[in-house]
Amino acid sequence: MTVFAFIFYLFAVTTVAGGLMTVVSRNPVHSVLWLILAFLSSAGLFVTLGAEFVAMLLIIVYVGAVAVLFLFVVMMLDIDFAELKAEMTKYLPLALLIGVVILMQLALALGVWGFADGVEGRIAAPAGDLDNTRALGLLIYDKYILLFQLSGLILLVAMIGAIVLTLRHRVDIKRQNILAQMYRDPAKAMELKDVKPGQGL
Repeated sequence: MTVFAFIFYLFAVTTVAGGLMTVVSRNPVHSVLWLILAFLSSAGLFVTLGAEFVAMLLIIVYVGAVAVLFLFVVMMLDIDFAELKAEMTKYLPLALLIGVVILMQLALALGVWGFADGVEGRIAAPAGDLDNTRALGLLIYDKYILLFQLSGLILLVAMIGAIVLTLRHRVDIKRQNILAQMYRDPAKAMELKDVKPGQGL
């Protein structure tokens, strides 16, 4: 067995084990930690495939943001997970049925899997002097720059729409008025009291 094959199988087994332990762990904090391990192992698999940019995105976005956010939410919220799991057990037969159907679909898809003609030549073809990250950047910002900008515009519109739909001005909440604070008259804002010794206001 070569070193590359050993590293691949090591990362693959760690990814599968991390995903399995994420599901079966009783402690939600442990589940998030196993999820982080699965993400890191998946990033290692991407590195072995030569996709370093995708591996770094996986670590920065999923491990550095999403998984840590899950961890903080789980640790800060006082949720009775035992009660939630007790309610989820009544849906176990339906979940098992859905899982069996998904496994059957995966088996059918893998049974008819095949490679296109000439794929071996394209895989073995040299990539040139460009590394993975530079080639991906040229592809996104040169060939597909319009689609990339349109996707960013769609995300911006979706973000503005979510803010507009959820923003509600309530009249019973005190809000800070910056201009009123800046333009106030100090003579009217303060009042000097001559407090005698031993007396209150």
